[in-house]
Amino acid sequence: MPTLVRAETNERDALLTFLDAQRGGLRRTVLGLTDEQATSRPSAGELSLAGLLKHVARTEEVWVQSILMGRPEFAGSEADYVSGFQLLDGETVASTLDRYEQVARATEEAVNSLPDLEGVVALPEAPWFPPGMKVSARWILLHMIEETARHAGHADILRESLDGATAFALVAAAQAEA
Repeated sequence: MPTLVRAETNERDALLTFLDAQRGGLRRTVLGLTDEQATSRPSAGELSLAGLLKHVARTEEVWVQSILMGRPEFAGSEADYVSGFQLLDGETVASTLDRYEQVARATEEAVNSLPDLEGVVALPEAPWFPPGMKVSARWILLHMIEETARHAGHADILRESLDGATAFALVAAAQAEA
């Protein structure tokens, strides 16, 4: 527990606050790194810190804007998924962090625009979803917390593999920068 989430005012606030705390953990893993370091793959796998940042931003955008809010222009393709784990020409860690911040603000606006968290939406047809599955806005937010936390853990391991920096040290560094 490198950070402590503030007390919530209601369920919606709690879910958004915990999601933002997980985003913060992920963002801190690139603190002080060059683009070259953040795009390196220090493990036997294909994951990089920059790739994880890009992936979680895109994943959150698809789940909230496309699935929850029904905006098809935000739906992703299989090609988007594959390229979503790597920075492409013209993309940098800074631009990826900026994009993630935009997605976070859009998520907060979308969730706060909902009358409640009970509204149910159908998941798109995909091999990884059961046919006809429907989920609530609450479920989607919980899933975003789960997905972000899972990848924040991956990022912690990658960062420590790069230079030994741990989550607690990165929290202290971020506080010193602020």
